[in-house]
Amino acid sequence: MSRPFRIEFPNTLYYITSRGNERKAIYSDDTDRGEFLGILAAAAARFNWIIHAYCLKVCSIGLYANS
Repeated sequence: MSRPFRIEFPNTLYYITSRGNERKAIYSDDTDRGEFLGILAAAAARFNWIIHAYCLKVCSIGLYANS
């Protein structure tokens, strides 16, 4: 079953989080972290997001962004 459609409001700050399966590590090394940040930067540029803060943990990520 898919997630319900998310309603977006302009200039709204969102807290986005994601966690690895069974709280396992989601990055194997610093190269993986760097690659993820590159993908995040590309997505932010493509969708006109502003990333205010992020935290990359071993098994999760949290970030504040708005569109």
